[in-house]
Amino acid sequence: MEFRIEHDSMGEVKVPFDAKWQAQTQRAVENFPISGLTISKPLIRAIAMIKGAAARANSEIGVLDPVIASAIVSASNEVIDGHHYNEFPVDVFQTGSGTSSNMNMNEVLATIATALLDGVKVKPNDHTNASQSSNDVFPSSIHLAAGMELKATLIPALAHLAASLSRKEEEFSEVVKSGRTHLMDATPVTLGQEFGGYRAAIEYGIERVESILGRVCELPLGGTAVGTGINAPAGFAARAIEILRGNTQLPLTEARNHFEAQGARDALVEASGVLRTIAMSLYKIANDLRWMSSGPRCGLGEIHLPDLQPGSSIMPGKVNPVVPEAVCQVVAQVVGNDAAVAFGGSAGVLELNVMLPVMARNLIESIELISAVSIALADKCVDGIVADVEKCRHYALSSPSIGTSLNPYIGYEAAARIIKRSLKENKDLRTLVLEEGLLSEEEVDRALDVMAMTKGGVIG
Repeated sequence: MEFRIEHDSMGEVKVPFDAKWQAQTQRAVENFPISGLTISKPLIRAIAMIKGAAARANSEIGVLDPVIASAIVSASNEVIDGHHYNEFPVDVFQTGSGTSSNMNMNEVLATIATALLDGVKVKPNDHTNASQSSNDVFPSSIHLAAGMELKATLIPALAHLAASLSRKEEEFSEVVKSGRTHLMDATPVTLGQEFGGYRAAIEYGIERVESILGRVCELPLGGTAVGTGINAPAGFAARAIEILRGNTQLPLTEARNHFEAQGARDALVEASGVLRTIAMSLYKIANDLRWMSSGPRCGLGEIHLPDLQPGSSIMPGKVNPVVPEAVCQVVAQVVGNDAAVAFGGSAGVLELNVMLPVMARNLIESIELISAVSIALADKCVDGIVADVEKCRHYALSSPSIGTSLNPYIGYEAAARIIKRSLKENKDLRTLVLEEGLLSEEEVDRALDVMAMTKGGVIG
């Protein structure tokens, strides 16, 4: 490999000849050979967006020569458009402030901008980082990336899943089945009511995301090193954020308090907690689908999931609920990610949190995982679910818990006696009620109407 010599404030460094990064990035590459994991594409894109907005703002307030600023904007647009992602080799597990990744972007943009200007030297610290610090840029980029991913990726994915569940809620509205509590028979419900509960849980998830978006979109930009805003001219942050707001259509605002905004990452912890809550909803749905589709002969068998792939390398004909299982694994990862984000949030010491890169990685990964698996759950599983209507009704009629509706007619103790006789003698409740002369045929049929039981109130 050929190398070229670059230098920074610490001296000379050998850098791969064709690399667009420079000395400080190379030092970080050599210092952190840890995981091989680099910062995510959404985060790279967000840093580039901030650099472009900062260059425009700096030009307007007279900090940067307009020609240099224009070249930086053009360079940042190349990165935003998906080019040069291989120029960001710094490991996720790096300096806790993200300084290495901020300088990586500064150096790459400076190299590209210099080439565009053909002779004018664009400097990473003096030009691309003008009016900024890693300590306000990098956390701002996490918030910006998370905000974009939440709005453009997660909310649409959840809405897609909610719509799929809603269609099944309507389709299954007349499919009566036994309810279950403690995994034991309970009074009847409809399959549609259960799917309506799933749909509501996902819609609440959307509401939760929307409720945190404003706080996630509050940016530390302008606080520079410690929150005081040293070296940031008046109006710089407000103008840069205005440009970002116009480019993203996000509710971006400048931090109300720059010391809170740089010393703590509470909004990211909150966002991760919301993702964990949504993950719990997904786990509930996926696990219920696994239970209801269990079988085909020795389980509940109330619904049939689409057959997607052979389920066993040794048992012919076996088909498993693979998509719900994938959902459950995503949930496990999201819970682990949330633990890392929460722990990272505790690392706000005095004027800076120093676990920013790992918080960014885990938060953005959770958003992407939930988004992708929600679409897969809708398209590969929920849309193709078929109810076994007769089996569902058979379970509803067979459940001794339908005797609950007898309480208003014959009292709790008499109903309990009839239910116990039903289980012991393997006779249906209707027969036993009539046998003991507790109700007339018309009354017992009214009281044991399983569909009526799903609508609440006193039956009859």
